[in-house]
Amino acid sequence: MNTLSIKNITKQYANGVKALNNVSLELKNGLFGLLGPNGAGKSSLMRTIATLQEPSSGTVLFNGSNCIENPQVLRSQLGYLPQEFGVYPKVNAEDLLHHLAVLKGVVSKGERKDQVNALLVQTNLYGHRKKSVNTFSGGMRQRFGIAQALLGAPKLIIVDEPTAGLDPEERNRFLNLLSEIGENVIIILSTHIVEDVRDLCNNMAILNKGEIVVQGNPNELTSKLVNKVWVKIIEKNDIARYSENYHLLSTRLLSGKTQIQILSDTRLDNGFTAYPPDLESVYFSYLNPILKS
Repeated sequence: MNTLSIKNITKQYANGVKALNNVSLELKNGLFGLLGPNGAGKSSLMRTIATLQEPSSGTVLFNGSNCIENPQVLRSQLGYLPQEFGVYPKVNAEDLLHHLAVLKGVVSKGERKDQVNALLVQTNLYGHRKKSVNTFSGGMRQRFGIAQALLGAPKLIIVDEPTAGLDPEERNRFLNLLSEIGENVIIILSTHIVEDVRDLCNNMAILNKGEIVVQGNPNELTSKLVNKVWVKIIEKNDIARYSENYHLLSTRLLSGKTQIQILSDTRLDNGFTAYPPDLESVYFSYLNPILKS
């Protein structure tokens, strides 16, 4: 069983921006979802865990080893798919994976060939192995990204906003792939897409303004809002009035009309109907400190 212990991580950049403030998490094998809006500090936390930057304070322990003092211990066991990654132009997928495998320390030619072929099959790219990666579609590039992240049999895998921009079919294919490999390793899925965490993760946290505001099992967090979420169709210009008088979670268009979602411990009448809470309800209830339940 692998363990990742993040203790009191704070990151303040030279320009004075504090991206992370006293973040602590305990992770074990499986898929862990890190939810948060753009600018919440997710990428800063991922880069810190991946030893691409040092924290201002705090520690990161992987299987008991201090990754801040000895980053190579983690790097040798890490697979990382950043939000955006570059590729060499005019290099096909097979050759590029071989090159990256060498950089990861897979020096045996036979072992390297077996790994590369297996990963090309696993990511459904074997039929495209002779094509240049810079010609791949967005979904194919992301699958190539997870293939390179899996080189060297890592024990910790970090994927940062992996499904942003993917069409529904590619998203499902990518999430199924993550689910397959997530049984014996730690996978951190950093995203602002609630559905990705709902579909994959049995443990999660919400990061907002550099701080962890809640952590737990998605189903358990959702169950705490049962009989507390209410919806109503309103006129668009009435949103401000409802926001002043109720705990407004979110607004959305439903068949061209404005639907509001309200959090209330007591039953709401006057046109409101009960709404079965979902992870999105949890997410919005913690995003803004004035809306915390």
